[in-house]
Amino acid sequence: MKTHHSNPGHLRDFTTDARVLLVAAIAVVVATAGLFAGIVLLKLIRLATNIAYFGQFSLADLKLQDTPLGLAAVIPVVGALIIGLMARYGSEKIRGHGIPEAIEAILLGRSRLDAKVAILKPLSSAISIGSGGPFGAEGPIIMTGGAIGSLIAQMLPVSDNERKTLLVAGAAAGMTTVFGTPIAAIMLAVELLLFEWTPRSFIPVAVAAIVAEVERTMLHMPGPIFPFQGSMAISFLGLGGWVLIGICAGLLSGLLTQMVYACEDGFQKLPIHWMWWPMLGGLVVGIGGLIDPRALGVGYDNIADMLDGRTIATAALLLLVVKAIIWSVALGSGTSGGVLAPLLIMGGAMGAVLAGILPAADPGFWALLAMAATMGGTMRAPLTATFFAVELTGNTHVLVPLIAACAAAHAVTVLLMKRSILTEKIARRGHHLVREYRVDPFALTRVREVMTSDVESVPTTMTLHGAAAFLTAPETRHPSFPVVDENRQVLGLIDPPAILRWRRAGKHRTTTLGELLAGSKVTLAYPDEYLEGLSDKLLTANVSHLPVVAREDGRLVGYVGWKDLMRVRSRKQAEERERSTLLGFGTRRKSEEGTVSS
Repeated sequence: MKTHHSNPGHLRDFTTDARVLLVAAIAVVVATAGLFAGIVLLKLIRLATNIAYFGQFSLADLKLQDTPLGLAAVIPVVGALIIGLMARYGSEKIRGHGIPEAIEAILLGRSRLDAKVAILKPLSSAISIGSGGPFGAEGPIIMTGGAIGSLIAQMLPVSDNERKTLLVAGAAAGMTTVFGTPIAAIMLAVELLLFEWTPRSFIPVAVAAIVAEVERTMLHMPGPIFPFQGSMAISFLGLGGWVLIGICAGLLSGLLTQMVYACEDGFQKLPIHWMWWPMLGGLVVGIGGLIDPRALGVGYDNIADMLDGRTIATAALLLLVVKAIIWSVALGSGTSGGVLAPLLIMGGAMGAVLAGILPAADPGFWALLAMAATMGGTMRAPLTATFFAVELTGNTHVLVPLIAACAAAHAVTVLLMKRSILTEKIARRGHHLVREYRVDPFALTRVREVMTSDVESVPTTMTLHGAAAFLTAPETRHPSFPVVDENRQVLGLIDPPAILRWRRAGKHRTTTLGELLAGSKVTLAYPDEYLEGLSDKLLTANVSHLPVVAREDGRLVGYVGWKDLMRVRSRKQAEERERSTLLGFGTRRKSEEGTVSS
C-alpha cells in the first residue's frame, strides 16, 4: 500500500517563495519600458495638440486656449474619425479608457495583450486628447504599460500569475511616469488590477512603481505636479464638511456613471456601425468646446486653477456641466481616453461651487477633497484616490480629510450602485466581478472539524461478490466505503465503479478486497490538515470522499467528502447572514428573507 502524506510543517503566513525575486528583477525592465511608453504618450499628446490646433509639427508646450484657429467644432470630429478607423481596422481593444480592458485581460485573457495594443492605444489616445477630447492620459498609459509588461512576460517562461503581475507592474510604472504617484499606482494595482493581496504580486509591482519614480526624477520630470499647501483645522465641524463633500462626490460619481452608460446605450441603438460613433461624440465635444474651451483636452490647467482658488463658483459650475456632458458622450461613443483627470476636474469644479457654503478653509481645499472623493467614488478605489491626491499635491497634512471624504463617497456609491464605471463595462460583456477580498474558509478549517467520525468500513476479508452485494443492498446508505485491515489501516476505497472495473478485468468473485487492493495507491486525509489542501487532494485523486487517518499510527478515524466542504461555505454564509447578540439579552437573528425571530 502506498500513501500520499501531508505535512502541516510547511504552513506559513504566505506561500511566496524566492521566485518573487526573479519576477521583481524582470519588473525593473518592465518599469523602464513603461517609463519610456509614458514619456512617448505625453509627447504624442503635445504633438497631436500642436498639429490639430496650431498647425505646427512641434513638441512645444502650447496652450489650447491660445490657438489661432479658434476652437472649431470640426477638429474633435476629425480626431474621432481617425480613432474609429484605427479601432475598426487596427484593434477594437483601443476603444474606451483602458482600465476595464486591462482587468478583462487579467481575469479572462490569461494576462495576454498583443503588440498592436501597445502601439495603437497611446497613438489613438494622443489623437483623441490632442484633438480636444476631454480625457486624461492615465487610462491609456495603464493599458499601454500593461501591454508592455504582458509582452515582456510572454517572451519568458512564467506562470499566468507571474504574467499578470508583470502586466500590472507595467501599468503601475506607466501611471507613475505620467503623474509621479508611485504609492497611488501601487494602491491602484491592489484595489483594481491584481485581485489578490499577496507578496508574490505586491513586491514586483512596488519595485516597478518605485523604479519608475526614481527614473522620472533623474529625468527631471516635475513632481508634485500640482503643488498645494492649503489645509484646514481639524474639528467636528470640519469633519461634517469632509463627510458632506464626500457624500456629494458619491452622488456625482453615480450620476456620471449613469450618464456614460446612458450615452453608450443610446449609441447602441443607432443604425450605423460603431466605427462612426466617435465622430458623433466628437461633434458634441466640439460644440462643448465652443461653449467652454476649458472643457477640452486633459485640462491640467483647470486643476491647478481650482487648487489655487482662482476658479469662481459660476465658472466652476459651467465647467462641471460642459465637461460632464462632453466627457459622457465621448466616452459612451467608444473613443479612446482616460477617466482620472476628467474626474478630478469635475469633482474639483463641484468642490469649488460648494466651497461657499462649507466651513472656512484655505483656498482650493474643498476642491481637492472633492477631486479625490469623486475619483474614489467613481472608481471605487478610496485608498488609491487618497494617496493620489496627496502625491499630486505633495501635501500630507490633508491626509485625514481626504480619507474621510473618500470613505464617504465610497459608502454612497457602494450602497447606491451595483457596479462601478469600470466593472459595469465588463458586466455588459457578460462577466461578473466580485471586488471583495476575503480569507477562504477552507484555509481556516481543519478536516477534523467537518469529517464524519462514526465511519462505516468494510474488512479486507470481504470478497468481490460480497462487496457487490453490500453496495447494492437497499440498506446501504453511502456510495463508497474505506477498506480496513484488522489494525484499522486503510488499504483503499470501494465503490460501484471499482467493482465493475474488477469484474470486467476478470477478477474472480471469491477474490478478497485485500488481494484486489494490494499495492494500490491510497490518498489519505489527516485530521489536522486544512480543507484548502484537502480540496486539491480530492481533485487530484478524482474521488468524492477520502478516509481520514491519524498521523501517529495510520488508523482510520474519519471520513470526509466534498459535501462536507460545501457545508463549510454554507456555514460561513449563515454567519454573515445571521445577526446575534453575544452578550446580554438573548439572541436576535435576521435571515435573508427578512424574518425576525427571538
